[in-house]
Amino acid sequence: MIEWTKIENAPRILLEAELTPAQGDRFQPTGFADLGAAQYTRPDKKEMLLVESAQSVANRLEKTGLDGDGPDLAPELKGLPYVVATLSGAGEPVRTSSLIEAHRIGSPYFLHNKAFKDKLATEMKYNPKRPLDWKAIYATLFKYDPNSLLHGVFLSLLEGGRVRAPRAVTGFIEAEDVRKAISGGVKNSPVDPKGELQAAEADAGEKGVYSNVPYSRVEFTAEKIRAYFNIDLALIRGYGLPSEAYRLLVGLALLKIRRFVDGQLRLRTACDLKLVGDIGATAPTGFAIPDEAALLSGVQAAIGECKALFAEVPVTELVTPVKIVKGKKGESETGGESM
Repeated sequence: MIEWTKIENAPRILLEAELTPAQGDRFQPTGFADLGAAQYTRPDKKEMLLVESAQSVANRLEKTGLDGDGPDLAPELKGLPYVVATLSGAGEPVRTSSLIEAHRIGSPYFLHNKAFKDKLATEMKYNPKRPLDWKAIYATLFKYDPNSLLHGVFLSLLEGGRVRAPRAVTGFIEAEDVRKAISGGVKNSPVDPKGELQAAEADAGEKGVYSNVPYSRVEFTAEKIRAYFNIDLALIRGYGLPSEAYRLLVGLALLKIRRFVDGQLRLRTACDLKLVGDIGATAPTGFAIPDEAALLSGVQAAIGECKALFAEVPVTELVTPVKIVKGKKGESETGGESM
């Protein structure tokens, strides 16, 4: 079980886990458009590398609570509230939820549903011309989707765009004392090495994809690879929720972290990592993160204790009409439309 007395007055829980490549020494870091791998030098001249960004780790932590890839919650977490929207009016209906949408409960697929948007505004006591009632706002977010409080939310479509909450649980992975491992290869075309053939219905921009294409590859080796996690206890306490809600949010954050580090750490094609030893706390001193079974049991108990704080029906089901919007060049994208 969680040692609640150890974190009673702590502003945050700081966790670290040492990782290593599952095979060999090389690994592939996350890449950024027009930048590539994020390298930097520490003041002590150590060459450092960002292996996994905070944004990517947030997505991976969220996935640990899903039933497969979603949009629904894992069965063992039944009773935890979230919002589902069935998008109708643009072909076959599509189902999405606040557990997988980039803006969580702030997604346009929920807030362009007028009935649900008005319900949120009413329960949050939201008035764009008056000071915000944060206690009512946090209670409403917790009522319909506690995960939004853990992973951050921005209700930009609520008039004025004033309601937002930062992530309460964050993480990243970085490597220390890195060296480049440069290699290359070629995509072989046994049919047309010179690239003289092209499918009859192909676009002109596909030239070169049929022939032999050489490429370079940059991977890295490192003295150390570490994953870091931060649970902002002060922020969670600041929500002003009852103690059982606090226990649920902290327990759920720890469960997600535990599942992430104990689970599948193949982050990319050439970035397959494994945990060395166990995850440990650097703050507060003496705090130990329980195993998955103990954390899950605690979260399930907390879900039951929080039932009165949740929506009467935990899964809020919406139907939101959408339409296909044609762009200038014939592109199509799905856009939200108010009910």
